[in-house]
Amino acid sequence: MPAMVPGRQGKLLLTSGVSSIDGAAGGGLTPWAVTGGYATDGSFGTSAFFTRTIVQDYALNVYGVAVGWGDRLEVSLARQEFNTGQSIAPLGFPGLKLRQTIVGLKVRVAGDAVLDSDNFMPQIALGIEYKDLDSGRFEPVLRSLGAHTQGTDFYASATKLFLAQSVLVNATLRATRANQNGLLGFGSSKRNGYRLEAEMSLALALRKDLAIGIEYRMKPDNLNGVVFGNGLREDDWKDAFIAWTPCKDFSLTLAYVDLGHIVPALTPRRQTGPYVSAQLSY
Repeated sequence: MPAMVPGRQGKLLLTSGVSSIDGAAGGGLTPWAVTGGYATDGSFGTSAFFTRTIVQDYALNVYGVAVGWGDRLEVSLARQEFNTGQSIAPLGFPGLKLRQTIVGLKVRVAGDAVLDSDNFMPQIALGIEYKDLDSGRFEPVLRSLGAHTQGTDFYASATKLFLAQSVLVNATLRATRANQNGLLGFGSSKRNGYRLEAEMSLALALRKDLAIGIEYRMKPDNLNGVVFGNGLREDDWKDAFIAWTPCKDFSLTLAYVDLGHIVPALTPRRQTGPYVSAQLSY
């Protein structure tokens, strides 16, 4: 099996991950303990991305940037635009768009994914994501559910690279109050405290520029039972992806995502579909 190879700034191709939907470096759905760009000690690295996801009743566009310093610190900024189409038109909101801004900070606190690839020590990072939701005319509905429009997630990620096998494993534990990642606010009148949710990624490099993998992200389900019985229940997210990095400066990720049910009282079918993300890195 081919091993991953170094980029021009010292990092290995593919080991800086891609951009998650929250802007942090990692997989598409969850952050890893790596930092964005290809910076090593004493240098800066940057990345910029655009992601589009289309499922049966909704569409999500995300774009953003991340700056990494010394493979130690990452600052990220992402903007999400969620188009509800006609899904909640029965509530009087046809064509509603929800917009969320996410500011992230991640710090590597232990380990080195490459240098520790021959032992059991993972690279470990701590992160924080501040989320600000612009729900427009839908805000009174969220308020009636007891949901807030600002929230902060805290997470710890451990990333283990098995270099000889070209396998990467990541586990993330997130403390969150976010409903549908914050696009339906934070908390509810029934559950308003933080909940710990697990996330995972598994990636296999088929060759130096191509990797496949899967992800799974657990969700807090705060709105379930507030109104409509279980009509606002929130399911876990999952995907299967392929990432292509023809050169250090560019990557393209394609995935099939399963977001489960989103407001099943109005859109009862599962929300599945394609995900595509392009990233420029340095």
